[in-house]
Amino acid sequence: MMCNLKVKFKDVEFKNPIIMASGTFGFGREYSEIYDIEKLGGICTKGLTLNKREGNDGIRIWETPSGILNSVGLQNPGVREFIESELDFLRKLDLITIVNIGGATLDEYIEAVSIVSNEDVDMIELNISCPNVKEGGMAFGIKEESARKIVREIRKVTKLPLVVKLSPNAEDIVRIAKVCEEEGADGISLVNTFNAMAIDIRKKRAVFKNIYAGLSGPAIKPIALRMVHEVCKNVSIPVMGMGGITDWKDAIEFIMAGATCIQIGTANFINPRAGLEILEGIKRFMAEEKIESIEEIRGIV
Repeated sequence: MMCNLKVKFKDVEFKNPIIMASGTFGFGREYSEIYDIEKLGGICTKGLTLNKREGNDGIRIWETPSGILNSVGLQNPGVREFIESELDFLRKLDLITIVNIGGATLDEYIEAVSIVSNEDVDMIELNISCPNVKEGGMAFGIKEESARKIVREIRKVTKLPLVVKLSPNAEDIVRIAKVCEEEGADGISLVNTFNAMAIDIRKKRAVFKNIYAGLSGPAIKPIALRMVHEVCKNVSIPVMGMGGITDWKDAIEFIMAGATCIQIGTANFINPRAGLEILEGIKRFMAEEKIESIEEIRGIV
């Protein structure tokens, strides 16, 4: 039985719904040495900022039951170096290229998006979970007013498909998703990591210099699934679902909750071939259940 795995995200067609999440796949080079990554649907780049960032000092990754805590601090080469050194590699791949953009201020976001919008990329993922320096450390995506402002301003400077990545720590994630839609977003991706912490009881202090860090992995999956389901029921634009997806059954759950595409993150650290194995599992499931197209099961719950 031939299964149709193609999905349409706004006007962008993916050959299958499997996307590698930002920050867990680099720019694809290392994983391309392990398996044929062109079998995937797309890659979301490591989070990029206007200028190069060295990231946070101290411990950056800490394993915790059923997940990891990270405090990497958006270490990245900056958008210009990405264009110079990495984009050609990505463009040669038969994959949808999604560029993840973060920033500390609205002006930084605007300039970074403007630069990337002049390049041959397929989509921008606007990460509004980054610290907003001018708002006293609050993230753009936590409050409705700041989310509305940044999406409105970014929409003015790019014609590329615009996906807004939401924080699960938002005051009201459904309302913020609606605000993004109202201001011209073409899609939503969720969820980013949850605020969490770890304490070193021998040293009697927090593990991370910033005290708090982002929790990802299987531990967050049931909450992420609920949030994706809530958002999918309340917006008309497509959704990329993520948060603790480690196998094909998890992926099917997110699709049944309404996600058009799914992103694989922490699972790549556990199993470098996770994306390929999840894709194969979805194919088997569809054949066993005599499902001809992903559309038959999307949002059925």
